Amino acid sequence: MASVAPRRISVGFQGGQVLALRVSDDQLKGLYKALAAGGWHELETEDGPVRLYLGQVVYVRAEDEDSRVGFGA
Repeated sequence: MASVAPRRISVGFQGGQVLALRVSDDQLKGLYKALAAGGWHELETEDGPVRLYLGQVVYVRAEDEDSRVGFGA
């Protein structure tokens, strides 16, 4: 079974800061569910765990796999 490549996401915060991350689909789904509850949420990213305070999150943008530029395999 081939592993699924992590998705690129951008998390925007009040004040204008943006955090770019690469996460699995499961981590992204968990983040979407946690946004409604607020509080702290931990994401497992390619670079290690990241804890987010969801009360300051303004948006989450997830790139589609098909939006990449370049040569396909």
